[in-house]
Parts: sequence; structure tokens; C-alpha cells
Amino acid sequence: MKCVMIIDENLPAGIIANATAALGISLASAVDGLIGKGLFDKDERLHQGITNIPIPILTLSKRELRIRYDELLEKDDPEILVIGFSEIAQKSLNYDDYEIKLAAARKDEIEYLGICIYGPKKKINKLTGNLKMLR
Repeated sequence: MKCVMIIDENLPAGIIANATAALGISLASAVDGLIGKGLFDKDERLHQGITNIPIPILTLSKRELRIRYDELLEKDDPEILVIGFSEIAQKSLNYDDYEIKLAAARKDEIEYLGICIYGPKKKINKLTGNLKMLR
């Protein structure tokens, strides 16, 4: 299995960090076994488990990001998990506020800061192989 995050290439560093953190938490809650077990160092200090797969961060323009997200949802591939993080989510005061604002927004009004795609390696590579890495 493979995971990639695709972020709006024009976002400031703080928003990129927030978006990728939010997407990572969502992914970890949706995929069993994504987080490794806690480990001990030589001094017997516990280090909590971290992701056991690499997660490259790729970029697209804001417009291309929405198009890619919509295409992925329309394909409705049961092997691919797609998670979006939108401006609505980022600007909401709490989850109830997010729910209300999202329910009132049409799909063409939603601007995505980033998306996370998880699924079979070959499929993810085919979907993202031509995208630039975040620099």
C-alpha cells in the first residue's frame, strides 16, 4: 500500500504543516495498522509508534487540486481512500461549525488545501507519478 499527500503549491509553510497534519490524523484513524508499535531506546524510554509507511508530499495548483479530488471521488475506486482538507475545514471554529459550512457548500465552491490518497502502490503511482515533490 502507498500514501501520498498533494498540497496546494502556493500555500504558506504554516498552512501546509496544518493541512498535512490534519490529513495524517484522518488517515491514521481510517487505516488500521498504519501506525507502528511503540519502541524503546537503549535507555528504556518509550517512543510512541509512528507511521510505518513513507508519505511523500506532492504539489498541484489550487485549481488542479480540486479537479484531481473530484475525479478521484467520481471514479469511486473501493481500493483508494481519498481524504480532502478544505479551506472550510481550516477556517471552521469547531467540528459543528465545519459540518454546517460544508453542508451549505456546493462542490464547485470548495477550495482544497490538500488531499491524501491511500491505496495499492501501482494505482497510487499511476495517479501521482507525474506530480512534483514539495520543495
